Amino acid sequence: MPTDSLPRQLALTRRFTLGAPTAPAVSADGRTVLFLRSRGGDDPVSCLWALDTATGAERLLADPAALGAADATLPEAERIRRERARVLTTGITAFGTDGTGRLAVFALHGALWLVDGADGAVRNVPTAAPVYDPRLDRAGRRIAYVGGGALRVVGTDGRGDRALAEPEHEEVAYGTAEHVAAESMYRTRGHWWAPDGTALLAARVDDRPLSRLHLADPAEPQRPPRTVRYPLAGTANSDVSLWLLPLDPDRPGDRTEVRWDRAGYEYLAAAGWDDHGPYAAVQSRDQRTVRTLAIAPDGATSVLAEQRDEHWVELVPGLPVRTASGALVGSADLGGTRHLDVAGEPVTPAGLQLREVLGTEGEQVLFTATEEPTETHLWLYGPAAGLRRLSAGPGLHTGVRRAGTLVLTTRASGAPAGRTTVLSEGRPALPLASYAQAPVLTARPELLRLGPRGLCAALFLPAGHGPADGPLPVLLDPYGGPALQKVTTGGGWPELVSQWFADQGFAVLVVDGRGTPGRGPRWDKEVFGDKATPALEDQVEGLHEAARLRPGLLDLDRVAIRGWSYGGYLAALAVLRRPDVFHAAVAGAAPTDQRLYDTHWQERFLGHPGEHPERYDACSLLADAPRLRRPLLLVHGLADDNVFPVHALRLSGALLAAGRPHEVLPLSGTTHTPTDEAVAENLHHHQLDFLKRSLGLA
Repeated sequence: MPTDSLPRQLALTRRFTLGAPTAPAVSADGRTVLFLRSRGGDDPVSCLWALDTATGAERLLADPAALGAADATLPEAERIRRERARVLTTGITAFGTDGTGRLAVFALHGALWLVDGADGAVRNVPTAAPVYDPRLDRAGRRIAYVGGGALRVVGTDGRGDRALAEPEHEEVAYGTAEHVAAESMYRTRGHWWAPDGTALLAARVDDRPLSRLHLADPAEPQRPPRTVRYPLAGTANSDVSLWLLPLDPDRPGDRTEVRWDRAGYEYLAAAGWDDHGPYAAVQSRDQRTVRTLAIAPDGATSVLAEQRDEHWVELVPGLPVRTASGALVGSADLGGTRHLDVAGEPVTPAGLQLREVLGTEGEQVLFTATEEPTETHLWLYGPAAGLRRLSAGPGLHTGVRRAGTLVLTTRASGAPAGRTTVLSEGRPALPLASYAQAPVLTARPELLRLGPRGLCAALFLPAGHGPADGPLPVLLDPYGGPALQKVTTGGGWPELVSQWFADQGFAVLVVDGRGTPGRGPRWDKEVFGDKATPALEDQVEGLHEAARLRPGLLDLDRVAIRGWSYGGYLAALAVLRRPDVFHAAVAGAAPTDQRLYDTHWQERFLGHPGEHPERYDACSLLADAPRLRRPLLLVHGLADDNVFPVHALRLSGALLAAGRPHEVLPLSGTTHTPTDEAVAENLHHHQLDFLKRSLGLA
């Protein structure tokens, strides 16, 4: 496959996710690793596999093709879950296990399946409703699942299917996560088993307070619009409560509401149930306070810990959690460092930035953290052995660990799908086979630190370009905001795209500015109150510093910028507010009107629009429309229910009203993440043609 066909390869491989092992889970004895993987690098259907850690032998446990399921029957809740989680595969996309890890359960297009890892038996468990998010109890006797908005329980033998909580209205659901929880709180679940299997803790989500938005596809006028419940910034959130639901058949319908100050703490950030009882973390609407609560059997709550911050309390994935002794694991922002905190004491040193807590075993805590902003490593903390790093070398490392078996996944330059290794005490390392395709080109980033802020940047040049070949037109290719780093040693498909554009004749520069993750709480919060100015300033500073460091290489009279989502916003912002620097832009899925994005994400940075309207005005782009004098291409999926297409249409309307020429590329049937092969492939070529034409290179 020639290197100019990278866009085709990205489309066929779903960004190199196909054929790569994912979601590893280790059995209680450490002898088996369950994981998901499709059969090849262009096969989108994920299967469930098992690896014997003693022999390295793999077994195929469940193949959707053999089970006769079709994507057309996906429950709506499952479709939404995949969109929120950016799942690009089909087939078996998630599974749960019992306490031993021997039994596994998964939903396949509405049907419930149970796998016995010991003998490989797979059987369908009959249910009364299409299944979403099934979870086994610890003993492996019962399965909880969401069906038709109700939280139901069925025995693993298929008997006793019954509803523990049924929705009182069509817009109420039990056992699910609401939009903002799944999109920006890292909480994708809505029900949790008691360790002894006698009860469940469940979220009740009432979407009736939410705004109603409607998505219609003009290319399919015979289809009615889809109504989406969405919490626009400054408006009401879903009404979320927690309930204790006993399984006692002598107490049908009996349930207890968990009581806390829901008016003061309306966000349910996390919840769970361990051997010390049920617990939850709740957050205030202004996000400046988070309380971790212990839940008593009668639903009363007590405060285990409280965090406060003058800007916002950052929610860390995997927190809160407790060790076997009951020590509460959390985070603590002290100075410029986000520490791992155990029992109220920081246990990690200054400069080591906590990223995610992956789990506890006994008193040990497995987590990821960053010392050097371009790398993320896997760490283990325990009160006896102290702090130990489990990964080595450049890249982005993560993993799971149980009973002495560590499954280490590393993504490094040149391996966009990553590599996964099983490490067991006293045994040779076992690679978990990957069928992911190798990229048709090799990315060649030069990592730089730019300017007084030490901006992390990567510079990509065409193959073979030398100093004597003259200056190159420049393409900035950032994300540049909260939620995503692009400048890492972890490789991945974004750096391959940057290299592909470079190989078409550009010097491509990627800059991670203020607000991007990995450099600690002070860096994160420099965008508080203004998501536009610091981010744009850092792109301009990075460009000029790179030109200074590489004299004669960058043609500053031909500078373009492209991006998607926040990166698309930054691209449009650049040509509107700094046309002296940027000469063309491609803005994909850009949130142009800040009032039209969701509550939890937007109010974190800008506050409530009713209290700070000036911040929303300053960070929105519609008022800047009359200032456009450079070529601008707006790209948006018409089925995007994260950044709705109204963002592109309103900016386009404002530009047209101001008499400013621009281009709009609507993508029919496309969500926030384009997956259609033709769209995903040709979108890159369309951008390239626009950029060359706009810079006079065509």
